[in-house]
Amino acid sequence: MTQDVQRSDLDRLLERLPLRIGVYVPEDILEDLFPPGAVNGSLDPEAQKAAADYARRFDCEFRYDAQRHEGTFWKFVPAI
Repeated sequence: MTQDVQRSDLDRLLERLPLRIGVYVPEDILEDLFPPGAVNGSLDPEAQKAAADYARRFDCEFRYDAQRHEGTFWKFVPAI
């Protein structure tokens, strides 16, 4: 799969993502989607920032878990 196809697939998921539900993305896929990918066994800070910026386009948040080698996208619950 090309990066464009993966990104468009993730776009569709994040557009429809219900509140409080997460999408867990393994590190190897994050590396393809957000260069420069992993450096020294962990997702590069630039890649993490790019993923967080991308998440905001869909009103989502992003966090990377180095121990689990995965990132999580989720829709935050707006303040009531």
